Amino acid sequence: MSPPPSPVSDVPSHFQSFLAFDFGLKRTGVASGNRLLKTATPQATVAAEGDARFAPIGKRIAEWQPDALVVGVPFHPDGAAHENTRRARKFARQLHGRFGLPVYEVDERYSTTEALSGGARDADAASACIILEQFLRTLP
Repeated sequence: MSPPPSPVSDVPSHFQSFLAFDFGLKRTGVASGNRLLKTATPQATVAAEGDARFAPIGKRIAEWQPDALVVGVPFHPDGAAHENTRRARKFARQLHGRFGLPVYEVDERYSTTEALSGGARDADAASACIILEQFLRTLP
């Protein structure tokens, strides 16, 4: 079994580039970003299920060469875990196991709501941007 995702406090200062994922059963939003600008850019959403999603994700990782990955993990409004919490954490472990990169988790409550209220055409990619920017803001 892969190690659990790393706490944000463990992000080395030399990690500068990141790919973030808003995990979904049918669609996974993707965003790229960097520590210096603390901004994220939406990338094309991966419309694939199960293990089929890892080939296009692998192509993105090869293209962007990130130092680490970020995965949004959903929770109930009161902070309680639910089935999609477990699924997103499993996805994070799979990313680490397949690609050997550190994976950081971000609480992604309300990211899709925020993306939709902002008028996003691709709510999944916009949510991945929100997740990544939230992560980047926590870094020194």
